[in-house]
Amino acid sequence: MNIFELLAGEDDHPALVAPEGSTLTYKQLRENVVELVSQLNSFGLQRGERIAIAMSNGVPMVLSFIAAALCGTAAPLNPKYKQEEFGFYYEDTQAKALITLPDVPEAAIAQGATPSGSIAAATPDMIHIHAQVSENGTLSFELVKTACGEGKSLGNQEFPDSDDVAMILHTSGTTSRPKRVPIRHRNLIASANNIIGAYSLSPADTTLCFMPLFHIHGLVGCMLATLASGGTLVIPDGFNALSFWKLVETYKPTWYSAAPTMHQTILARASRNEAIIKANRFRFIRSSSAPLAPVIIEQMEATLNAPVLESYSMTEAAHLMATNPLPPKVRKPGTVGYGFGVEVGIMDEDGNLVPQGSLGEVVVKGPNVIDGYENNPQANATAFVNGWFRTGDQGTLDAEGYLRLTGRIKELINRGGEKISPLEVDDILLRHPAVAEALAFAVPHKSLGEDIHAAVVLKGETSEKELLAYCASLLADFKVPNQIHILDELPRGATGKLQRLNMAKLLKL
Repeated sequence: MNIFELLAGEDDHPALVAPEGSTLTYKQLRENVVELVSQLNSFGLQRGERIAIAMSNGVPMVLSFIAAALCGTAAPLNPKYKQEEFGFYYEDTQAKALITLPDVPEAAIAQGATPSGSIAAATPDMIHIHAQVSENGTLSFELVKTACGEGKSLGNQEFPDSDDVAMILHTSGTTSRPKRVPIRHRNLIASANNIIGAYSLSPADTTLCFMPLFHIHGLVGCMLATLASGGTLVIPDGFNALSFWKLVETYKPTWYSAAPTMHQTILARASRNEAIIKANRFRFIRSSSAPLAPVIIEQMEATLNAPVLESYSMTEAAHLMATNPLPPKVRKPGTVGYGFGVEVGIMDEDGNLVPQGSLGEVVVKGPNVIDGYENNPQANATAFVNGWFRTGDQGTLDAEGYLRLTGRIKELINRGGEKISPLEVDDILLRHPAVAEALAFAVPHKSLGEDIHAAVVLKGETSEKELLAYCASLLADFKVPNQIHILDELPRGATGKLQRLNMAKLLKL
């Protein structure tokens, strides 16, 4: 089985919708994908070969990804990478080809040396393919650069089986070299089906997809889960808070999934769109990719009149691991729910599972979890223990199996032996009426080892002194930040994740 078999929606049901563009039905989607795979085969590409894709969100990206995953192995990349970054990922994945739109990002195909002396991004032995959009919204591939020593056309090849690697992604690499994550067709199928089961997705559902399609959240949590449920995916070219409510009014989505940053931006504009909210109630709203503070969940549910389901996901688990359930089942703000199709446990440092209620490292197992990192025995020996994947997150399980995360183990702050969860400090600061965003983080300290600081973005009048006093009234003394930095914006990565581990360095602390 492979991901083509997930595309089982009714022939004439809308599958992909491009705002201010065309709509493709499931019949058109399936036929176009088969044609695209055939074209890739005709360029000499085959099973197991890595096909990089560098384009922004849209129907062409969806079609290119599915075709690349069925011909060889898709390697979706952030189209905003710099030349050096493209060069690293091409080399690391040993990409045989690159698919772009005709208005290709220059850095993706640059040939000269970078200022730091690094070699060109695209290499002479890479094929370059343009994705050409036709009037009806379908796609065709055009070969614009052949590889040195070009091979012969392969003709139509068999589609992959469940054990073939569908796509290759990388860990974020915030503290080390990014690790290659090979995700097989069976992993994707299991994860998509888990998501469908968790949220009762059906052909009646319409989804807005804002998460980037070079990231597991967008690829599986939004795109594949929707297409596997027979629903409709509305896919603009990115996230724009100004156009969000117009899209809601036009396409009447039943749900959407996003990172906390996006939710907060949507919430900030909700008061100006009360009529649209009242007329177009979401069945549910999903949050993933980073912790969503309980106070934001409370504000969203009160304002948008829909259940907000925080979930827990990782690239190594082909996305979903745990989630709060739909009503009437109990949602527990401050938790990420319980496992869906995934076993969740808590493990101590020696690799032993600990009793319910104990604090330790979150571990998971299930058919959606990868077999291991690619060509990285050292990382595999650490991350995979007795069939469990060690997530690097700390947390506890309650009596009902709901998981409460206390933070990334490497992000926990050790202030003179006292362990502090930065998430707890974030939530307290976010409850202050003048604070729009908050991020607690560690800074080096000569005697304590680490001290705690926080950074905030304001939406009202306050001062650092007032915020420190506020924290002191609600937190134990050792958890109160030593300093609070008032910033215009908080630094984020490509997927909107806050850069907690890099904050001390970015603020030159």
